[in-house]
Amino acid sequence: MKTILVDAVDGIVVEDGGSFKLFEAMHQLLEIFPNQKIILTNADDAGLKEYGLDKMPYEVFTLKHNPDKTDSQYFKLMLEHFRLQPEEVIYFEHNLAAVASAQSVGITSYQYDADKKDLAALKEFIKKNL
Repeated sequence: MKTILVDAVDGIVVEDGGSFKLFEAMHQLLEIFPNQKIILTNADDAGLKEYGLDKMPYEVFTLKHNPDKTDSQYFKLMLEHFRLQPEEVIYFEHNLAAVASAQSVGITSYQYDADKKDLAALKEFIKKNL
């Protein structure tokens, strides 16, 4: 069963009135799927708290900007950490450079539009690629 890699900030975490919170509609969508979910972020320790990533419903993975998700090494290290192969995961992310970085190591990835918040399109990507 494939693992769903979830974008953190501007993905499952959204800004609301100057603070950050769980995007509940996305969380509900992800809960439809029984697959493991891992939230990917660049956040350092302060960022984990600022963005509420220390209170997420799924495991959170960060390399604290060393390197960032825009560097393919991030994804190689993440896969190694979880003992996963690229074909065992799918990923959605708002940052096009991070999407390209994940794709460069063979991860099926989708650019999620954080402004549109098109959860129907995200659901189709997940269903099609699981």
